[in-house]
Amino acid sequence: MTPQLLFYILIGIILAKFLFDTFLDAQNAKHFNDPIPKELKGIYNTEEYEKSQAYKKENYTFSLITSTFSLVLTLLFFMFDGFAYVDEIARNITDNTILITLIFFGIILFASDILTLPFSYYKTFVIEEKFGFNKSTLKTFIFDKIKGWLLLLIIGGGILALLTWFYQLTTTNFWLYAWGLIAVFTVFMNLFYSKLIVPIFNKQTSLEEGELKTAIDNFGKKVGFKLDNIFIIDGSKRSTKANAYFSGFGSQKRVTLYDTLINDLETDEIVAVLAHEIGHYTKKHIIYNLILSLILTGFTFYILSLFIGNQLLSQALKVEITSFHIGLIAFGILYSPISEITGFLMNIISRKFEYEADEYAKNNYNAAALISSLKKLSKNSLSNLTPSNLYVKFHYSHPTLLERILNLKK
Repeated sequence: MTPQLLFYILIGIILAKFLFDTFLDAQNAKHFNDPIPKELKGIYNTEEYEKSQAYKKENYTFSLITSTFSLVLTLLFFMFDGFAYVDEIARNITDNTILITLIFFGIILFASDILTLPFSYYKTFVIEEKFGFNKSTLKTFIFDKIKGWLLLLIIGGGILALLTWFYQLTTTNFWLYAWGLIAVFTVFMNLFYSKLIVPIFNKQTSLEEGELKTAIDNFGKKVGFKLDNIFIIDGSKRSTKANAYFSGFGSQKRVTLYDTLINDLETDEIVAVLAHEIGHYTKKHIIYNLILSLILTGFTFYILSLFIGNQLLSQALKVEITSFHIGLIAFGILYSPISEITGFLMNIISRKFEYEADEYAKNNYNAAALISSLKKLSKNSLSNLTPSNLYVKFHYSHPTLLERILNLKK
């Protein structure tokens, strides 16, 4: 294979992914005006339904514009030898391989983020604001961006530096050391993400004594599940949309409830949502997801180790010197079709886990309360009640609202 042919293959993969994603989005948009299934009638009144339709359509148009912009930017970068240019800048600054890699990715990621910043601003302060979701201030938006950059620099830069170092030291066995590093980091973040990362962006407070805490404690005792760490997060600082999640395991397990969730739902509905989250934990979904993620990571690094040192990858991107960072860019594009397939399969597993967690809440608490909470959360976030089946298969980690309600009513 010639470098020129590989170059065209890389461009072909990028275009194919864009066309496939655009096709899925268009298929989904075709169903925006579908009649609402009888099981979901009453969630929206006429005015609310029209608002949800407008929200979906505006997001669809915005997504099409941003993805097209990203595609054009990527293709121009390829055609005008952008990778070779950035590689040259990095090599003119230092001859240290690790620093070259960090500078190379730093320039590309920072430039990309700056170029797409107007889109991020528009999404937050125009679309989300227009439909009543945005609660973020310009100050919060700017500080979130700066904090994100710093975390990327410290954590992302540290991991990238170690991966480059491992490759320099071991080459053929690089994937084993890289896998080990990411495995340790993934487990660590699963255990301590809520304690270390979340406080940088949000304030978390322990759930106070009262009706809700009593109801949660009673449910925990009923199912034999110890719930010592229940926290409220100030999600309303940025959005009116609600959420809840379970993190960690063992002594580090904790439940986090958004303050918006508490404002939107009744006590029994909140407990039903919590019962669903406990169902995930009880059925070991967190552990299974972690194991699957680690296996997939190991597989990816192994495939990467077979390609990373290939001179053809660098030549295809018009870079004369074969390097870890250029190989990583080319491999990432070549691997994307496999990534689509693994993502598709992981979504199937994830949707299965969601059904199982719903079953747990149904059998151990109250199906009606869970259905009521799901309806309210969908209404308050202007969710799409009639998504395309094909779009769901590729993009939904959860079953649709209709599927979940039908399952809970069995």
